[in-house]
Amino acid sequence: MAKTRKIHKVFRSKPTIEGAGVHLKRAFGFSEVGMFDPFLLLDDFRSDVPEYYLKGFPWHPHRGIETITYVLKGDVEHGDSMGNKGVISSGDIQWMTAGSGIIHQEMPKGDPDGVMYGFQLWANLPKSQKMMAPRYRDIKSKQVPEAKLDDGTKIRVICGRVRGVQGPARDIVTDPEYIDVTIPPGSEFVHPTPKGHTVLAYVIDGKGYFCKEKKPFSYEAEGVNYFDIQREPFVGNGTLVLFEDGEQIMVSTEDQPVRFLLISGKPLGEPIAWYGPIVMNTQEELRIAFEEFNNGTFIKHKGP
Repeated sequence: MAKTRKIHKVFRSKPTIEGAGVHLKRAFGFSEVGMFDPFLLLDDFRSDVPEYYLKGFPWHPHRGIETITYVLKGDVEHGDSMGNKGVISSGDIQWMTAGSGIIHQEMPKGDPDGVMYGFQLWANLPKSQKMMAPRYRDIKSKQVPEAKLDDGTKIRVICGRVRGVQGPARDIVTDPEYIDVTIPPGSEFVHPTPKGHTVLAYVIDGKGYFCKEKKPFSYEAEGVNYFDIQREPFVGNGTLVLFEDGEQIMVSTEDQPVRFLLISGKPLGEPIAWYGPIVMNTQEELRIAFEEFNNGTFIKHKGP
């Protein structure tokens, strides 16, 4: 019988400001470095207030990582040093491999009602691939297949294979899975996960029970004041679950549905030297990257 993963830790996303003044919530990031290997950061930039996101993320460099932007509602305009430009719209994904270096900008515009909902995940690259040529996978909403289960569970498959449905983001260095799962009330969802892989779930709507755990203090919660923590045993919107090792996860619902992003990947197990938008293996490599950025030699691949 497959071993069901247990909850390792629960994190409440924390408000922060990034870019030119974008208000967002960080599910995890630099302070948890290594804990989510091969992932580095997950930002939740859902907002109904245009002044909280319109200043955006003006021109900035990246090296050594992949950034995965998933938009639920609204538009994000983007451009880069290779001459690429476009718009990531509702339901779209951009999987950008920065590799040896890219300079780009991302400017959230929202929808006609001023709504801008989306998420950005940073995935680390192994030492052998950190200086690879940059590349994009721009995935339109209509290209993302959906697996539907008998109980009404819906799964948007961005990367990986679920119930025979293959996601459009393929040949990714860290062999990740990235799916968007909606479970109806009164249901149970069991999903296989590769043993040894890091697995996390970020709840974006409703509430659910993970691994049949209904004891609210049986895991360590981070990002909250002890006296403010919700006493209910369910996991709700804006909360992240990091799982222990195992071969499957189990999520169940009672009177409400739950929607969450389920993300997994193979740990790299390499040293991390991280400053801002550049993630390398050593401090010397970081120094070189910023020196190259300052003297104009940062971009190694000019594109086609």
